[in-house]
Amino acid sequence: MSLAKKGFKITVIYGVISGLFLAALLKLVELTTRLKVYTLLLNVDYIPFVNTVAFPELIELGFHLIVSIALAVSLYLLIIYRKIQNEKQLILICTAVCFIIGAALFPTTAFSDRTPDSTSMPSFAYWIAGHILYGYLLGVLFARQINQWKVRF
Repeated sequence: MSLAKKGFKITVIYGVISGLFLAALLKLVELTTRLKVYTLLLNVDYIPFVNTVAFPELIELGFHLIVSIALAVSLYLLIIYRKIQNEKQLILICTAVCFIIGAALFPTTAFSDRTPDSTSMPSFAYWIAGHILYGYLLGVLFARQINQWKVRF
């Protein structure tokens, strides 16, 4: 198996691990605080046509994992393309990208009556903290593999 295929396969696994971590974290936050941050994570109310169907939680979680895998693959390609070999830089980039994505997605809460109010600062804080931790975890997982990827650079 080529290094590119191995890298892609492990990246998909890392996307699933990180995505499940974020989902579990936000589910725990929602259960303990009653802030609908997990509901927001799984929310598809802002996607035309998809928003007309009431999906079960497991299917919505599947949508979230698909997005998580796509993000992990995108970051993997960025790492390879930019030849990022410094572990700290890699973790910082993953964390920053996920912070930006979390901040950009929070306003979608305005498109649903099931999610937190867009002005809820506690919800925003948990949401952003979750995405920062998600990015950090993804970066750490990638950093563990960087020595194998250095061969390809």
